[in-house]
Amino acid sequence: MSFFRSRWVEAPAHAGELEPTALPRGFRAAGVAAGIKPEGLDVGVLVSDAPETVSAARFTTNARVGAPVTVSREADLQGLRAVAVNSGCSNVGDGRRGLETAVAMQTAAAEKLGLAPRQVGVASTGVIGTELPRDKVVGGVRTACDELGLDAGGFSEAILTSDGAPKRACLEVHLRPGSVRLAAQAKGAGMISPRFATMFCFVETDAELSAETLDLLTGVCVKRSFDRISVDGQLSTSDTVFALASAASGVRVEPESEEELRLGEALDALLRQLALEIVADGEGAGRVGRIVVRGRPDAVEPVARSIANSPLVKAALHGGDPNFGRVLQAAGQAWPQGEPFVADLEIEGRLLVSAGDVVEPPPPGLMNGSEVEYALTMPGEGGETEVFFSDLSPEYARFNSEYAS
Repeated sequence: MSFFRSRWVEAPAHAGELEPTALPRGFRAAGVAAGIKPEGLDVGVLVSDAPETVSAARFTTNARVGAPVTVSREADLQGLRAVAVNSGCSNVGDGRRGLETAVAMQTAAAEKLGLAPRQVGVASTGVIGTELPRDKVVGGVRTACDELGLDAGGFSEAILTSDGAPKRACLEVHLRPGSVRLAAQAKGAGMISPRFATMFCFVETDAELSAETLDLLTGVCVKRSFDRISVDGQLSTSDTVFALASAASGVRVEPESEEELRLGEALDALLRQLALEIVADGEGAGRVGRIVVRGRPDAVEPVARSIANSPLVKAALHGGDPNFGRVLQAAGQAWPQGEPFVADLEIEGRLLVSAGDVVEPPPPGLMNGSEVEYALTMPGEGGETEVFFSDLSPEYARFNSEYAS
């Protein structure tokens, strides 16, 4: 099955798919079981062996952040060489002890890999407000450093929490001077909000490019992918994206060049598909919706988020019910008060509401597919946005009512 499975992601014509666990040249990774989770892999390390590696990073916009985010923000974010990560505990709300544990992870990886601590980023995911056992996670980091290999399979599994399966891919991107590899491993299924998610994504490429170019590409592509998704409207404390470029291919990507455009297109498609996999994996999700909102620029974003986060809209999506009244209600509550609100609404390309009036009843089976598109056109011009969101199922309520706290 092709990695690019969604109709909302265009597979780049100049990129081919490799084994999903393959890594670009210059990178090694490992995942080990350190006993943080009851079973399975729970500590991972990713490293670039190339001294000329450059990096970029993005973190949660939540005011409440975990210790790993605090520690990583103080690292050399343009010159990271490695990442140490654990699942099973997010290391949030543990005060000074949590910060010291995050630093211990960073230091352990640096010592084993012969790096400076500020060249190592750290990340933790799992239950909030519990102690991350320092001896276990530090021991796991050291063991992972001893088991590094040319495959990201174990690493991509060690970062998972409530995910149904690993989310990973590796592409070969054809540029004029030669080919480069571009890979990513992601996780996320719940606590997902359009301003980011309880998600991680680790991106690697063996292209040679400046830290500034990598930062630009990462920022633009994150805004079009992980910033555009919602499962439950909840903004995590631990969201992290790290991107590393090893330059090991010897293929140079100059700023504002054709190579930059082609690499950016491949990265954009890669991250958008991974973002959609997070939504589709939304702790019991069965369908994915896309809401496109057009109209006055100051209103499109709050309206789109209101629709995507509406439990009524999400429940209707789960049942395949084209209940356009719920969509319009959710849009209206985010519209500026005191101003008239009329809109056109299409579901799956079928115009159901025009200027606020019903055109025709929804035909049977309109929302039977696994992906459903809504398009809302409001008063005003110049604004357009999109949000991808999951449905709301009984399984989501069951899972989160039984989740440890």
